[in-house]
Amino acid sequence: MSEKNRPKMWTFGQEVGSLVAQSESHYNDKKGSEVKSMITITEAANSRIKEMMAEQEADNLVLRLAVRGGGCSGLSYGLGFDQEINDDDKQIETDGLKVVIDKDSAPLLEGVTIDYKQNLMGGGFIIDNPNAIVTCGCGQSFKTATNPGTPTKDC
Repeated sequence: MSEKNRPKMWTFGQEVGSLVAQSESHYNDKKGSEVKSMITITEAANSRIKEMMAEQEADNLVLRLAVRGGGCSGLSYGLGFDQEINDDDKQIETDGLKVVIDKDSAPLLEGVTIDYKQNLMGGGFIIDNPNAIVTCGCGQSFKTATNPGTPTKDC
């Protein structure tokens, strides 16, 4: 896929939608056994994400949720659309929305709730992560007890 057509990743705080599911979502582990989902996506988030997917000029999109080093606290969230699913990705489906999480991000996102809120300033996704022991003031980065990440020096 050309870089021009590749769906982009968003950073936390950009208008992407909220992730907190009203219904339980499930995924299959490597043995094919169904497991209760590691994340929750709200109805509002699910709806907004599906709207945004419909605006893309690409087929077979999934939502990719990831954690990367950076930000004031050391780890930052990434949300975006992708067409590629890696063999070691966790695959989750909730209310018809397919979500993938890379193996390195999965432990840091266990129990996460994603929601979408709209207010006078606009809209955006809110991520509630029970693993975060520290978050920056703006809520865009965090660290966990087991992973301090790599804080950005100019923060």
